Amino acid sequence: MPSILLAIVLFGFWRSETPAVEPVAEPVAVAETDKRIAFSFDDAPRGKGAFLEPDERPRLLIEALQTGGIKQAVFFINPGRITAMDHDAADIAAYAKAGHLLANHTANHSKLSAVSVKAFLADIDAAEEWLKDKPNYRPWFRFPFLDEGQKNRSKRDAVRAGLKKRGLMNAYVTVDASDWYMEEQALNAAKSGKTMDWNALRDLYVESYVQSADFSDELARRTLGRAPVQMILLHETDLAAMFVDDLAAALKADGWTIVTADEAYRDPIAYMEPDVDFADGTRTQMLAAERNIGKRWYQRNDQKVAKKLFAERVLHD
Repeated sequence: MPSILLAIVLFGFWRSETPAVEPVAEPVAVAETDKRIAFSFDDAPRGKGAFLEPDERPRLLIEALQTGGIKQAVFFINPGRITAMDHDAADIAAYAKAGHLLANHTANHSKLSAVSVKAFLADIDAAEEWLKDKPNYRPWFRFPFLDEGQKNRSKRDAVRAGLKKRGLMNAYVTVDASDWYMEEQALNAAKSGKTMDWNALRDLYVESYVQSADFSDELARRTLGRAPVQMILLHETDLAAMFVDDLAAALKADGWTIVTADEAYRDPIAYMEPDVDFADGTRTQMLAAERNIGKRWYQRNDQKVAKKLFAERVLHD
């Protein structure tokens, strides 16, 4: 533990001084050359990460979002993780107070392909019961694991119908670089007492998501003939609290404009329901699959590739 605390202290010294309404019912037009992106965070409240205390993470994440100019992100909440013995409810309220949005991720992070439709919808309802009266709540739902039933079309269609009945929108993502797996690698390294290169970890995190954004932008243009608002998938991790402002700066330098989650979910892509054989992945991937467009997967979402990069660049193995 002392070594981890020392690392946190050191972390503060190398960071650069310059950091790397309600939704409208109808979609709006989007310019073909517009590179716009919004931020979302899954799995709040999340368990202990590699470096920060659970109550420290929300405070630092809110500060990083402000520094990065991310005025309105959306947090997808698992209320079943909240207990009377923690400060999770207050931490989530702090996100809303800072201007960010709250939405449904099931109460207990259920995986649709692993449970019945009845159980899955009940888990959605349990989350809605907790969320519905909270400030900055939006009637949006995101599938845990991005699992929409995988190969089971009847299950997929039943849940889609259930969402419509409940007035919930399927809250798509388009940009993913498996930050949860990077956090897992950092956790394993910390538990093993390995030395991590903090600058390299920051650079790997930022680089991977900028690459994923550009990959999804190119895939969307090939698939739809236009550039929808991209929605980035992050998780409420220590890495996000440490590096999201650097990521925002890098995206801006790459020509991206950061927009609100409300604006993202007014884009026409939010209303599309791809009919695919395997419903699991980002909205752009599934739309491309529906249209038989190739080269749909961002390479670093392959865990073998991600693990090798982490070992080489962060651990210098």
